[in-house]
Amino acid sequence: MTRALRSLATYVVFAVGILGILALLFAWNFPPFNFADTRTDDAYIRGQVTRLSPQLSAIVADVPVQDFQKVKKGDLLVQLDDRIYSRQLAEADAAVRVASNALESNMQAQETAKAQIEAASADVASAEAVLANATSQWERIHKLSKKQVASESSLETSRATLDQAKASLAKANAALDVARQSLKSTIIDRETLKARLASAEAARTLARINLENTRIIAPRDGTLGQVQVHSGQYVSAGSQLVSLVPQNVWVIANYKETQLPGMRVGQKVSFTVDALDGERFSGHIERFSPAAGSEFAVIKADNATGNFTKVSQRVPVRIAIDPDQKDMDKLIPGLSVVATVETEKG
Repeated sequence: MTRALRSLATYVVFAVGILGILALLFAWNFPPFNFADTRTDDAYIRGQVTRLSPQLSAIVADVPVQDFQKVKKGDLLVQLDDRIYSRQLAEADAAVRVASNALESNMQAQETAKAQIEAASADVASAEAVLANATSQWERIHKLSKKQVASESSLETSRATLDQAKASLAKANAALDVARQSLKSTIIDRETLKARLASAEAARTLARINLENTRIIAPRDGTLGQVQVHSGQYVSAGSQLVSLVPQNVWVIANYKETQLPGMRVGQKVSFTVDALDGERFSGHIERFSPAAGSEFAVIKADNATGNFTKVSQRVPVRIAIDPDQKDMDKLIPGLSVVATVETEKG
């Protein structure tokens, strides 16, 4: 009986030893468990977390959302006090109306100047006709006077009429010049008034944008993080108010450079999520990083001097998650995953 127990114990120890060795081989992906699959636990779920900040400095009027609330694109998240900006928009509207009226008045002034030019031109033509007639009369009486047919008083009268006609023509020409200068001035003023109107409209657009910026709205569907603002609080432009986590997520897996041979875009990937008790999901390789992760570090390692120890570099690989899987809504940015690339089936 004792011999049998000893034999059984020997077999048990041997079996446990074999199982332990097999477990180590499996864990380290050594033969005979080095399938074409490539595995890493240096992988995380990622998403474009948007940190929302105001473009204006103001007092918070209302915060109609709560921590971790689901929101839709366009939902109001934070309302800033808009009284100042509403007043600025009203003033900008008034400035646009004033500039527009000034431009309209200028157009009417141009029409008036054109009418004055036409009237002055008619006066010039009339004065020229009168001058021509006065000149003809004076020449006729002057000839008769030389023949002593016309009296001296008639000659003086015709000369006075001629001088008056010349003066009237000069006056008409002067009035025409004034009308032309007036038209020229209104045309020049019109360009200035156009510029003023454009400036007023630009100021109104800016005022409208500022008023719209008092409403912090959700840029896309998603879930809010912790709301870091409350009513009555003064916030500065650029200060973080709340974070928005989108529904679209993916996996970034950092593979060793020695694991990359045989991997390519489109290969199937399976991954488990630590936070979901190892629940398995599927996806595929979407793209590879253009450089190893160390190349993106702020301070890079300098191996030009001193002792050198070779360290296997890691290359980030983006993995797209297949849609319509169970518990997809539980995949949130930051969770750790274990990703396995099925290179044998790629």
